[in-house]
Amino acid sequence: MRSVEEHQRVVAEMIRARPAVAVPLAQSQGLALADDVVARLALPVFDNSAMDGYAVRAEDTTGATAERPVVLPVAEDIPAGRTDELTLQPKTAHRIMTGAPLPAGATAVVPVEDTDGGVDSVAIRAPRGPGKHIRRAGEDVAPGTTVLRKGQVVTPAVLGLAAALGMAELPVIPRQRVLVISTGSELVVPGDSLRPGQIYESNSIMLAGAVREAGAEVTAVATAEDDVAQFGSLLDRYAADCDLIITSGGVSAGAYEVVKDAFGREGGQGVEFVKVAMQPGMPQGLGRVRTEGGGATIVTLPGNPVSALVSFEVFLRPALRRAMCLPDPERPHRSAVLTESLTSPRGKRQFRRAILDHDAARVTSYGPPASHHLRWLASANALLDIPEDVVEVAEGTELQVWDLS
Repeated sequence: MRSVEEHQRVVAEMIRARPAVAVPLAQSQGLALADDVVARLALPVFDNSAMDGYAVRAEDTTGATAERPVVLPVAEDIPAGRTDELTLQPKTAHRIMTGAPLPAGATAVVPVEDTDGGVDSVAIRAPRGPGKHIRRAGEDVAPGTTVLRKGQVVTPAVLGLAAALGMAELPVIPRQRVLVISTGSELVVPGDSLRPGQIYESNSIMLAGAVREAGAEVTAVATAEDDVAQFGSLLDRYAADCDLIITSGGVSAGAYEVVKDAFGREGGQGVEFVKVAMQPGMPQGLGRVRTEGGGATIVTLPGNPVSALVSFEVFLRPALRRAMCLPDPERPHRSAVLTESLTSPRGKRQFRRAILDHDAARVTSYGPPASHHLRWLASANALLDIPEDVVEVAEGTELQVWDLS
């Protein structure tokens, strides 16, 4: 059997970054920058007022007190957005709003709270020194400054800075486009009535959610019966618009394994099927399928829901995030003390659902290890990582834990 580490490496090599593109700001959030971003203008763009108040020459306020205010005529009203260029004459004031351009000649702004708020004339009750309450052009960003770095993830603050600098687009690594196909003739869409022998289809919605949570884009979600022609038609319909195809089911050793039947039981047409030394998730497959656009990587996961999601966590989530240059591709790995004794199958690396007490650094297995017990995975916040050469783990043993919280 192939080791977990080897299969992780093979999957990662198959999932590669898409070429960088420039996209509108609204589409760039959550993506990694493909290049440094250099400011082409200053921030602030011009000298402006940091307060609602009065633009003055600082020397004209000398000696002002509450008892003996300095009274100046108000020559202009300057709201934010006024575009004509003004000059402040000595012994006068301009009423000015926050963010409005400072008139030439003004050397300070007196907040309205330190005045009588006059319109025709203003009584200034406290002096102001040169530069007080003025935002100078370029004091935040000077033209030519590298303000964002390659690999930085676009956050709301990044969007705000880019917009303030007049940028309509940002260069980013695009999201991986993923097609999710769940297989099995027993599957029924949730909400429909079940007949004997049928179950509700859960893998596609679960895996599509995992894809989005990893930062990638789901291009389509589909379900195929155990029919090779139907499975092939889904590939023909959707595969050309994706970078990665994830299937669940149809890769085990039964008589009706549609994914294996589509590509050949022993692997073929660019797809190989392997056994990975892990529990759950032993049957795996991957390769390339030809499409009108050239080709897409396909990763075939087992059909049991816990096996499918654990396989996604182990192999696909880190590979997808690395291909998109996103931070923290791996789930945090923590050490914790086991609160019970456990057994594990020899020769297989076991990933067991668990509850991690972060404060006490203690961990407890959660639910049975079998791959159909989805309930327990839904409430677990960690995966116990038990090495393949370990068959018994005593209470009090320190283990590696994958933190899912």
